[in-house]
Amino acid sequence: MSGLKILITNSVLLSLQRGVSQSVSPKTFVRNCKPYKCHVFERRTVCTSEEFLSLVFCGSEGKKYCSSLRGQTRCADKVMEGSSAAMDKQDEVNITPGNVDILFKDVMSEDWKLSSEEFLRFPLDPEVENDVRRNVPKSIFSVVNPTQLEGQTSLAGVSVRALNLIDLHPSVASSTRFRDFASGGWVHPGSTPLAHRYGGHQFGWWAEQLGDGRAHLLGHYVNRNGSWWELQLKGSGKTPYSRSGDGRAVIRSSVREFLAAEAMHALGFRTSRSASIVVGEELALRDQFYNGNLKMEKLAVVLRLAPTWFRFGSLEILARRKEIVELQLLLDHIIEKHFKSIAITDPDRYVNLFSKIVEETAEMIAQWQSVGFTHGVMNTDNMSVASVTIDYGPFGFLDAYDPDFIPNSSDDEGMYSYRNQPKVGYNNLQRLADALRPLLSPSQMQQIKHVLAGFHIHFQNAYLQLFARKLGFQNSKIEDETLVQNLLDIMEDTKADLTMTFWEFGNLSVEEIESKKVPKNFWSLPKILKHNKFDSFLSQYKLRLHEDNSNEETRQSIMASANPRYVLRNWIAQQVIEKVEQGNYSELDQVLNILNSPFSTQPIAEKKGFASPPPKWSKTLRVSCSS
Repeated sequence: MSGLKILITNSVLLSLQRGVSQSVSPKTFVRNCKPYKCHVFERRTVCTSEEFLSLVFCGSEGKKYCSSLRGQTRCADKVMEGSSAAMDKQDEVNITPGNVDILFKDVMSEDWKLSSEEFLRFPLDPEVENDVRRNVPKSIFSVVNPTQLEGQTSLAGVSVRALNLIDLHPSVASSTRFRDFASGGWVHPGSTPLAHRYGGHQFGWWAEQLGDGRAHLLGHYVNRNGSWWELQLKGSGKTPYSRSGDGRAVIRSSVREFLAAEAMHALGFRTSRSASIVVGEELALRDQFYNGNLKMEKLAVVLRLAPTWFRFGSLEILARRKEIVELQLLLDHIIEKHFKSIAITDPDRYVNLFSKIVEETAEMIAQWQSVGFTHGVMNTDNMSVASVTIDYGPFGFLDAYDPDFIPNSSDDEGMYSYRNQPKVGYNNLQRLADALRPLLSPSQMQQIKHVLAGFHIHFQNAYLQLFARKLGFQNSKIEDETLVQNLLDIMEDTKADLTMTFWEFGNLSVEEIESKKVPKNFWSLPKILKHNKFDSFLSQYKLRLHEDNSNEETRQSIMASANPRYVLRNWIAQQVIEKVEQGNYSELDQVLNILNSPFSTQPIAEKKGFASPPPKWSKTLRVSCSS
């Protein structure tokens, strides 16, 4: 048992001392991976000798790898390209029976070192009365404590995966101390809670000072792998940046953010993370659709993690207000902590930083497009300098493929529609370039313009690579753009479901598709098979597969790793919200576990209809910026 690599589920707190005894139902697996059985769990392919208790990677005996193909799990001598056998190192816990305390079971542990030290080196707001809205000059942060939720609080949900990133054992969630820590009721000794000052362009217009109006940065934590994570509470009370708000967040928006961040991570995409959500008895008045229909709603606090919470708007406000010393301090911090490949002494370091952000932002938005994710409010204050998805508000995933999809009912002109996201990303990067201008020479500004012009190439490359895999190709080609667009045009004409069309396409052989032999429970693919241009598309597709030198097994294996069966559709989130508002948290945990394994067919998800046509009532759902 020495040196096992163990993954811990949300549903069960792992007891390492128990060893492994209970065998898994043989119906679950294609065949054994001696001495363990092969299983896909939370998007990762593992061997297991005990169902959902002790999970270990195979390799000690017998065939070394597992891979998933068409919903079945198999053993293999090598990892096929596109299989899910690779493990994300950030989610890996190296545990031996003699070293079970590698994860901390108490946030009060002396060795769990949360710290605000790095942030306290920045220029700080000198005011100490910080729960009143005001203009804050020449500061990066204001020191302000979170405000505890009134009445009894409950830990409604926790992500074991996210806790793992900050070296916390799942059992920590059972403690009152953690619940208070995660809701603003108790401040860690190493933490000086801070609210960050930033500005931003909102719907194309400069909005002046914005800032953390209901969020508190608790500090940073460097985990066992040396990864830097910043912990932030959202919905934790007033700050100088609260504007007309009350500093709170309701259950409705908090549940959506909690689930969305973890769902996006499980898809393999660039994102912030959600560690927990705490619900209180306190109520706040909200006008969800800004139409005068006020309603009292319960409040919640989400504990969020990100490599950094600095945004494009963090730099914009400093440049706009000619706070050049502060601008340079912040940029150098971002480089030193988050872009270590860039030398801090390099005179072109800001050009190099911008180049990296352009490339990674293009990759992030390409990821969004590949699964139909529409952010809903792509203001520059919601764009991370680390190019991770942050601030999940009025987002939505496409159901029927509609490039003009607008999830945010507050976006009257469709500025942030699915189709417009790449263009908006480019425009936001232009605003970031403007913020760097005070620190750049004329020749460096020319370099910046050249770098920015490359955004479209970076986006196209990332987009085609993602869609090549969605279609089962081993490599992408520039010519794939026409093939992909032809398929999407057919899907738009037929109102085919984006998620299920690709999933069903990847779970049939080309021969079956050509003969139109489709299982009765396939409900989206048949729509495009009837289109008068589909046969032409299929002929082009077969030629491309021939060029790719792919066999049927390789094609389906790649598609299985690239096309989820489940995404966080708005109607799924709404069902969870209603349960949590009633004090029932089991649905939240179930849906989180389902979304943690979006590529694997799960009986409980099928029973809930998560891969079925969206219910008719879902078409009337609306979301807004209200939270």
